[in-house]
Amino acid sequence: MQDTKPLKQAVALTYAEGQFAPKVVAKGRGLIAEQIIACAEENKVFVHESRELVSLLMQVDLDDHIPPELYLAVAEILSWLYRLEQEALGVSQK
Repeated sequence: MQDTKPLKQAVALTYAEGQFAPKVVAKGRGLIAEQIIACAEENKVFVHESRELVSLLMQVDLDDHIPPELYLAVAEILSWLYRLEQEALGVSQK
């Protein structure tokens, strides 16, 4: 019997202050996806699981900025992550 479980997918984004949008810096399926996730975890980089968002981001070419249609979804994740990091550092949120 053949395994029909879909391959895991992963996309890595980077965003630097001054850029107009995050950029896709790595993406892959199966073993490559597992390596992307392992590398992120080893470097204490946040890993967010969203099958739908990853599916959309897989369509973006490497080194391209994400399309405007995905700005809101990615911005919400980045904003949430920023708040988590600030809380971990003990920075007061007003």
